[in-house]
Amino acid sequence: MRKEVKKDNLRLMIFSSAGDLGDKLDKHLLKMYKLDPKKYTFKIDFKELFFEDGHQKIEINETVRGKDLFLLTDIGNYSIEYNIHGFTNHASPNDLLIQLKDGLGACNCHCKSLNIVMPLLYAGRQHRRNTRENLACGANLHEIDNISGVKSFITFDAHDQGVEHAIHNMEFDNFFPTNTILESLINDLPKARLKKLVFVAPDNGATGRRNVYLNSFNYKYIHREAGSFVKQRDYNTMVDGKYPVISHDYSGNGDLEGYTAIVSDDMISSGGSMFDVIEELHKRGVSYIYIVVTYALFTRGIDKFREYYDNKMLSGVYTTNLSYIPKEYKKEKWLHICDVSKYMAEIIYSIHNDISISSLMMDKSYPIKLLKKKFKKKDV
Repeated sequence: MRKEVKKDNLRLMIFSSAGDLGDKLDKHLLKMYKLDPKKYTFKIDFKELFFEDGHQKIEINETVRGKDLFLLTDIGNYSIEYNIHGFTNHASPNDLLIQLKDGLGACNCHCKSLNIVMPLLYAGRQHRRNTRENLACGANLHEIDNISGVKSFITFDAHDQGVEHAIHNMEFDNFFPTNTILESLINDLPKARLKKLVFVAPDNGATGRRNVYLNSFNYKYIHREAGSFVKQRDYNTMVDGKYPVISHDYSGNGDLEGYTAIVSDDMISSGGSMFDVIEELHKRGVSYIYIVVTYALFTRGIDKFREYYDNKMLSGVYTTNLSYIPKEYKKEKWLHICDVSKYMAEIIYSIHNDISISSLMMDKSYPIKLLKKKFKKKDV
């Protein structure tokens, strides 16, 4: 059994929903503190209990008095199972949110500070009220904001950071794993594919993100183009609660012969829109297409992604390990999962030690440094 770290009051409450990511995070923090991961851990010992009537509770097995506690959860993990009334149920985001609140309550005001790390923001896509509906994201942030002892809320790539207007007591820090993703993308792609790039927004909401990627490749050896798609919807019909998309209209240079396309968005849900975008780009002569997203949810599986890859319509998908991806998906050649645990460890280390996080939030120069390194040889 690993020993408790004595010389610092930093502690981690890693819920099983974020177990793999939490283990990597713990190792990075131990390395920063120059501690042997075989002997020490920042993780506290606690139990996640589900009762057969559907209720649950968190039970802490060691003291957290006077500690800075960081609670890490992944509300997007749909693999957590529990028994209820004789059958097996999968935990939903609602279950995992209640579990987080149980963890906060179990600390019972004994911690020096409580800090929540929720990479995939609960109900984050419902960031504004459109009709007669509950604004779940803002309502839950407001509720957590009023829990005694909660100091900060850390998330990654919130759909709209404006949801922080629901809070006024705790800090709300929204980080982007852009540099982590670009590091993998730049290192993986041959120089020939990087010389002619078109950066594509799959819809109007992704144009800002596209511009960030576009400017990240502002380098003398790279020719860049920008394009975007506009969704045309059928407002006379509703399918599964949505107005169906009938076409994606492209705006930008129509002659993209020999280009490599970088299609960027915050997440892939079912992937339906992405497939339409891929087909439209191929009509314009694009040679390679890479999808870059923070969260790959694959709500309807990966069979069609595999089909597009096998037919050379899709070159790859780059995403992060900030939310759950099944083990069998990770074996796919086209799926590249970028590890954000080191970046997360740097964030937690800085917040815990009252170090400025500005450089972690706004470092835009790193991709250019990677490109200079890649193109430094004479055979450019």
